[in-house]
Amino acid sequence: MTDRSLWSYKDIAAHIQVQPDTIRSYRKHGLLPPPDQVENGKPYWYADTVRAWVASRPGNRGRRG
Repeated sequence: MTDRSLWSYKDIAAHIQVQPDTIRSYRKHGLLPPPDQVENGKPYWYADTVRAWVASRPGNRGRRG
C-alpha cells in the first residue's frame, strides 16, 4: 500500500528525531531527495519517499521510526 500523505520539514524531522533546521540543511547540501510537490513555495515529500530515503541513508543500521 502506498502512503501518499505529504510531509513537511517538520514531519520529516519528527520521523528521524532531529530538528527541522537539520532537514533544511540536508536539502541545502543535496542530501535530501527533491520534493515531490511544491505548494506556495514550500516543499513537501510523500511519506514513502521519506521512508525510502531514511532506509538508504549512510549509517542507517535498521532503525525503525
